Amino acid sequence: MGLKTINGIAVASIKTYNGVAANSVKTVNGETWAHSPTVIGQAYGGGYYAGKIAVGGGGVATHYLIVAPKSSGEAYGKKWGTYGATTDITSVIAGPTNTTSLIALGADYEAPIFCGTTCNASGGIGGYTDWYMPAKNELATLYFFLKPGTASNYTGSGSNANAVSPEPVSTSYSAGTPAQTSATTFRTSASSQEFVEDYYWTSTENDADYAWAQSFYYGGQGSNGKYSTDSYVRAVRRIAI
Repeated sequence: MGLKTINGIAVASIKTYNGVAANSVKTVNGETWAHSPTVIGQAYGGGYYAGKIAVGGGGVATHYLIVAPKSSGEAYGKKWGTYGATTDITSVIAGPTNTTSLIALGADYEAPIFCGTTCNASGGIGGYTDWYMPAKNELATLYFFLKPGTASNYTGSGSNANAVSPEPVSTSYSAGTPAQTSATTFRTSASSQEFVEDYYWTSTENDADYAWAQSFYYGGQGSNGKYSTDSYVRAVRRIAI
């Protein structure tokens, strides 16, 4: 059930334990503390809480998505991989497996190498070494909850079989939904973590020449040439619920 108190102090009032942020503590004195994120954009698990996903579909949450800090977990100008080479790495939800498989293909796969290798080097980001390049439906969830601007959405995109309420399951966007993120601290703080209103790579291949990318301006998901260097990439990690 998790801890109620530590040394007689209510868990909810504890900010740190032995110098570790309370929301990243997994066990204390051998007992699991099942602290859960509640607010989109809150600092959590080495990054920022970005919503839930249902890995197997069906709308039942299985994991929290955590987006890496912008300064250490975002990059621009990285190629997806080798143009003209079919990888058969097409999962729209298995970001960790996609990333590992792409890295194994060699140095051309700069975006996955950044997320899955660079972000996990030297102790990782926030003390975690399981960062990866999000798959297509994972990145769609990040757009839904962390949309940076106010542009109308492209209503031909947005259907996400791995979504979890309040993100609609397998439902395309309306012009106004999602709206600009309500995570104002994430968006407007002095050290703003918000996404750029531009395209971000997913780890999902489209075909031999193209991979999927997610617009954080209007929400469209389109294919971009694998050798292109005009997209961003942002690392994420997932935590089982």
